[in-house]
Amino acid sequence: MSNKKLKFPVSLSIVFLFGLILLSLQLMTTATQESSELSDIYSWLLIGNSLGSIGLFVLIGINVYSLARELKKREAGSRLTTRMISLFVLLSIAPAAIVFYFSVQFLNQGIDSWFNVEIDRAMEDALELSAESLDQRKRLHLKQTQKLVKEVIGKSKTLIALEMGELLESVEAAEIALFSRQGHVIASESMDSNDILPLLPKEHVWLHVRQNQDYVAFNPAGDELLIQVIVPVADDEPRYLQVLFPVPMRIADLTDSIDFAFIRYQEMTFLRNSLKSSFILVLSLVLMLSLLAAIWVAFVSIRHIVAPVKELVRGTRAVANGNYRQQLSVVTQDDLGFLVESFNDMTLRIARSQDEITAASTEVEQQRAYLETVLANLTAGVISFGASYKIITANQAAYRILHIPVSHFVGQTLLDVIVRHPELTQLWESVQELLEEAEDIWQQRFTFLGPNGRQELLCRGTPLFSSVGERVGSIVVFDDVSDLIQAQKNAAWGEVAKRLAHEIKNPLTPIQLSAERLQHKLASELSEPSAKILQRSTQTIVNQVEAMKSMVDDFSEYARPSKKQVEYINLNLLINEILALYILQTDIKIVTAFSTENIVIEADAVSIRQVLHNLVKNAQEAMNDKGKIDIKLDKVVRNNTEYAEFSIYDDGCGLNEKQIETIFEPYVTTKAKGTGLGLAIVKKIIEEHGGVIWVDTTYNKGAGFVVQLPTVLI
Repeated sequence: MSNKKLKFPVSLSIVFLFGLILLSLQLMTTATQESSELSDIYSWLLIGNSLGSIGLFVLIGINVYSLARELKKREAGSRLTTRMISLFVLLSIAPAAIVFYFSVQFLNQGIDSWFNVEIDRAMEDALELSAESLDQRKRLHLKQTQKLVKEVIGKSKTLIALEMGELLESVEAAEIALFSRQGHVIASESMDSNDILPLLPKEHVWLHVRQNQDYVAFNPAGDELLIQVIVPVADDEPRYLQVLFPVPMRIADLTDSIDFAFIRYQEMTFLRNSLKSSFILVLSLVLMLSLLAAIWVAFVSIRHIVAPVKELVRGTRAVANGNYRQQLSVVTQDDLGFLVESFNDMTLRIARSQDEITAASTEVEQQRAYLETVLANLTAGVISFGASYKIITANQAAYRILHIPVSHFVGQTLLDVIVRHPELTQLWESVQELLEEAEDIWQQRFTFLGPNGRQELLCRGTPLFSSVGERVGSIVVFDDVSDLIQAQKNAAWGEVAKRLAHEIKNPLTPIQLSAERLQHKLASELSEPSAKILQRSTQTIVNQVEAMKSMVDDFSEYARPSKKQVEYINLNLLINEILALYILQTDIKIVTAFSTENIVIEADAVSIRQVLHNLVKNAQEAMNDKGKIDIKLDKVVRNNTEYAEFSIYDDGCGLNEKQIETIFEPYVTTKAKGTGLGLAIVKKIIEEHGGVIWVDTTYNKGAGFVVQLPTVLI
């Protein structure tokens, strides 16, 4: 309703403006005629129209400036408004300029045609004809008067007075009078009975006739034009006869008209160029006012037309910025109004769809967050692949198991990961091959050497298909079963150790006692050589039995759960105490690097001493008691837990790949006299204290072991 109210005053003001302009131009056109009553205010009308033109020009200038600012700011609808106004101005100026040009040419030629030679000659001939006609009438009346003079010569005043009426009728004059030399009326007669006194000649007329000259002249009397004829009467006493002849009204009017037309023609001839300039000025003002008014109306109208387009652009930008509930006001009920209504309907539908999408997206996001939370807290590693076998997602467990930032390789294939991590070549190549070839769920166990030594992964994979049966990707789930397999092996070895200890240790004591009894009973009965042989044999039996007892004890120790006496241990001091036992060996150089002075752990001191002794002793024996041992102690954070990291490296013969895989298993040794339980017991003690131990496969100068134990804060 408000838009209609606004539209009505604008239309009314435009109609009023055009009416005012047309009225002003009509008044100015009328004022250009000299006979017009408005000719006196021609200058004021000219000034008023000029001021109106300036006002319209200012309004147009304001609109042009406003449009230029809108173009500079790239406001909606500004370019469309510019194109429409430019087209309107071009369509208006082109025909107006053509009409103006030919109008000026026609005006010049028309005015020039008024003053050609034929018209000049015709005007002069008409004037001459008028003068000749009047002169002929004057001569005729002069002759008639001269005849009347003959009638009054020699007659008395009384007789003349009696004959005045007849004389008047004989010449059809309007008035006849006889004057004395002094100018006194002797006798007179008039056609108008109301005229008592005749027309008295003026002083200059008396001067003329007193010189005995005839006088003939036109003498206007009221609304009539009279021919005044005075002729001297040659008598004893000089007298003068005056006769007034009426001029017919038609002749008088024609004469006046010819005189006025000729004078007017002479004036217009004199003002010829000024007249041209005046008409061209009026024509120019008409053209200028019309064009300026049309252009201003074009600005107003086009802005009104473009207003819905601006609203649509504003609404479109709002929708593009995410405001899907944008509604526009319907200004008109035309096609643009229908377009605005369609836009409003569209935004309503988009808003509803957006609400549905938002709800669905929120639900999907919740499901995704839930799935990510589940995946993040899974102990198994999960990696998803796209249709081109490129990594899409990977959880934190994948990084923890593989010790590589799998998430950094999102968008790449497993073969791209191999370039950065060649130690996983065999694993990833096998998995890639299974991803490409498997059409159903598959499961396989892989063994590889990771940065923490030998690892065993149990991998399960499945291809993913769309609803139409198209393959869209795959998922691989894997878990590190190294500890599980190691625990199974340890349990098996523990069970074997228990049985061996029971089955072997029981007959060892009778064997040893029997051997000693044989030595005791038979030594005195045998010859000396035989006694020596018996002694050596029994001694060998006893020694081997003791060795087997020691082995059985080691088995029992490996199989028996440890009894820990937990206390706070300063790992820095403990390592220094143990190294003090080996520092005196001059052929072995021990280099230590402790990043901090106090690293405290909670553990069994005896067990940790055994671990450190075994590791240092193994390094010493690997170098044949000659070489360099590097020992490092530092704090590291793994899975938000702080660990003490103890590393020991030697420059001995090192370990091959097969040895690394079985180094922590029982009865695996490279020494001639070793039992192969040392590192197995070390691993068992470390794991019982919540730590880990592995072979540092990146070290290639010898052998390197890394131990991590949880620290405590004091």
